[in-house]
Amino acid sequence: MSKGYRITASTGIHKGDREYQQDQVNLISHQRIAGCILGIVADGMGGRSGGRKASDQVMMTAKQLFERYSPDSDDAPSMLKQIVEEAHIVIKLTAISAEQEPHSTLAAFLINPAGDCHWVHTGDSRIYHFHGSKLVHRTVDHSYVQTLVDKGEITEEEANVHPQSNILMGCLGTEDPPPISHHFIQQLQPEDVLIACSDGVWHYFSPSEMGSALSMLSPREATEFLIQKARSRARGGGDNLSLVIVKFEPLE
Repeated sequence: MSKGYRITASTGIHKGDREYQQDQVNLISHQRIAGCILGIVADGMGGRSGGRKASDQVMMTAKQLFERYSPDSDDAPSMLKQIVEEAHIVIKLTAISAEQEPHSTLAAFLINPAGDCHWVHTGDSRIYHFHGSKLVHRTVDHSYVQTLVDKGEITEEEANVHPQSNILMGCLGTEDPPPISHHFIQQLQPEDVLIACSDGVWHYFSPSEMGSALSMLSPREATEFLIQKARSRARGGGDNLSLVIVKFEPLE
């Protein structure tokens, strides 16, 4: 049965205005199962060695568990939860040898061959689902400013420029177990686009701007455009940037 779309994809990463790269991004096609894809972004924190070690551990854990995953017999949300929990433990173990406490966010989406999609995230790296240029759904950050938005004390726009916008309520490698949020898309459609990105990217765009870029441009062009535009808007004060885009293009 034809799904009515073909998949195009791209990843991008840039150091931004930081001295070193602590983000990591990956798009992994399953070795044994065609059409089974994992997209993942990790924003590491904790100095040169700590942050990079943390995001490296996320990628290593994700690869190992995804390799063993089988859509026919395994539960996708359980596997994604396992990535979060195992990465959290491994990062806590690496903390012993790191110069600063290593922490990391995690945002991952898993696409099964049947066209269903599962997300998981912890921290403030985001996943967006667009249809054409229209936002269908996005993750809700585990951050201090998000709790203020939830209470109605500030707006989304105010949260973006709040002085404490970088304070997380939970992520990987902390004392407490990480918060884990799931989302499920029953069936991906032609003209759907998924993007996972670190806050170095999403911080500089409204959903409508992001949606327009993703619908008009190819994933490769959109990756380059979003990185370049975020860099110019950061005016020399930008964070590391990482993103993965997967686009479901209608068959002619």
